[in-house]
Amino acid sequence: MNLVWQKFTLSNLPLTDFIGSSYLHRFSVGLLHYWRQNSILMQWGDAIAAGLLSLVYALAPFVSTSLIGLLIAASIAFWFILTLSDEAVPGSAPFVTPIHMLVLLYWVIAAAATALSPVKMAAIKDLITLTLYLLLFVVCARVLRSPRIRAWIITLFLHISLIVSVYGLRQWFFGAPQLATWVDPESSLSKMTRVYSYLGNPNLLAGYLIPAVILSIVAIFIWQSWFKKALALTMFIVNGASLVLTFSRGGWIGLIFAILTLLGLLYYWWSIHMSPFWRTWSLWILLGSITGVFLLAVAFVEPVRDRFLSIFADRKDSSNNFRQNVWTAVFKMIEDRPWIGIGPGHNAFNKIYPLYQLPRYSALSAYSIYLEVAVETGLIGLAAFLWLVIVIFNTAFLKLQRFRLQNNPDGLWLIGAIAAIAGMLGHGLVDTVWYRPQVNTLWWLMVGLIASYWTPLKHPRQKFPNDMVNI
Repeated sequence: MNLVWQKFTLSNLPLTDFIGSSYLHRFSVGLLHYWRQNSILMQWGDAIAAGLLSLVYALAPFVSTSLIGLLIAASIAFWFILTLSDEAVPGSAPFVTPIHMLVLLYWVIAAAATALSPVKMAAIKDLITLTLYLLLFVVCARVLRSPRIRAWIITLFLHISLIVSVYGLRQWFFGAPQLATWVDPESSLSKMTRVYSYLGNPNLLAGYLIPAVILSIVAIFIWQSWFKKALALTMFIVNGASLVLTFSRGGWIGLIFAILTLLGLLYYWWSIHMSPFWRTWSLWILLGSITGVFLLAVAFVEPVRDRFLSIFADRKDSSNNFRQNVWTAVFKMIEDRPWIGIGPGHNAFNKIYPLYQLPRYSALSAYSIYLEVAVETGLIGLAAFLWLVIVIFNTAFLKLQRFRLQNNPDGLWLIGAIAAIAGMLGHGLVDTVWYRPQVNTLWWLMVGLIASYWTPLKHPRQKFPNDMVNI
């Protein structure tokens, strides 16, 4: 059974040998190496790549989608130059992980869905966007291999999220115009301020802050000086408060997923050093404390109580009713094109959905990333996406086990990435802000962080016959 699981998660795949024997690798990597040796600028290649990546995460909450796309494209272009100018050592291979293989598989399925789409031109535009995001992951996986760059990118993101959250709290205290009908006008919450900071939408802000909350908790344990720990604690309090004040129910669900995952993994991390008493009771004490705080908030804070209870109001809540009507149409779309979908992206969705929508329930997405994946790339694409998620978690946990035995503090950042991904997947059950660049770039940052820690299994060198060399 263990061997089957290893094969399913690609854990024992000899990627170094396989990729190293590729004609594509042989004739591309090292092509510009001589030029790089003589270029003063390229001696700082990794630092420049880190700078470009930093611009993506520093500016994402504040600038237009087009500029974010341009910055991502610049990062990818420079990564391509770095790859072509790497040293071509015999038997070496580019840094490819099991996650890379599943990302490539999903792109191939999305490309097939585009080719077979009933609205090809619309799907092609969004296939280009999807390709940019997937290549952003490749850039992150390479650049974050450097411990110094990894620490810099995470620290930068946490400081930017603090700025975003502070402005969100300012909106709560001083008021802010609601830019859309986010709350049922007939409910008791119709006059309540829902903070959205620089992102313009409370649900989007909540999706952006889930990784910030989790990484700020982890930073409390990793950052060394008391000043830095106090800063991390401040980040956690401010980010957490701002997320709660979005009153995004999907964001709250995602936060619960993330916190529970974080607690479970931190318990696993420290249990090896705990006394029998704390090994037995510490997790239950933490869970009980968090549950108690949550119940007190529901019991005594009226906006929190009303917003939380609206989750269970079924169609009596306008937001619930809207989503259920959209999902009804989406299920019909999946039923008509079950295997390969309509093609990736909101452009294709916007052209096909009106043919299925119920009257007065127009929508820009499926309001669930799982349904959206199924609509765009069919059940085949959904299966590939779920396989990718499983491989991400498995790759992370295998490395976490090694870090735990070595007592390597990098394991805590790995825990943070796993918990952040779990939270974003939980939020994605009922919303699709995951597709927005401010959130999607963070998703691939977390996945790239996990991939950056991957080390290949030690295999005996395998020689591939000439007629079996892969491209």
